[in-house]
Amino acid sequence: MNLPATLKYSKEHEWVRVEGDVAYIGITEHAQKELGDIVYVDIDTVDKDVAQNDVFGTVEAVKTVSDLFSPLSGTVLEVNDKLDGSPELVNSDPYGDGWIIKLSISDASELESLLSAETYGELVGA
Repeated sequence: MNLPATLKYSKEHEWVRVEGDVAYIGITEHAQKELGDIVYVDIDTVDKDVAQNDVFGTVEAVKTVSDLFSPLSGTVLEVNDKLDGSPELVNSDPYGDGWIIKLSISDASELESLLSAETYGELVGA
């Protein structure tokens, strides 16, 4: 299983890539495999503040809908517009073009509560 060591992970299967005071957030390879083919990504929190562990949207797969939980507190700056026409990017490139939101980080200390790639891998049995 691909778990980039440069990312942080949540127990709810989101990943975080920090660039300055902005975080890119998506779902892990493990999560997208569990869900199956992603057919729709619904994010209605742009320009809204979310707290750590709050739901910021949903992903819809062929047989299920799953909530997305924010691994950090902050303001949702942007949704990946590539997902409008190609939600399958979450499956094919979960750590690259399949990112879901950009978030302005309001409390950088929350990063310490996230998991390393090694710890997340142990959690999911990778």
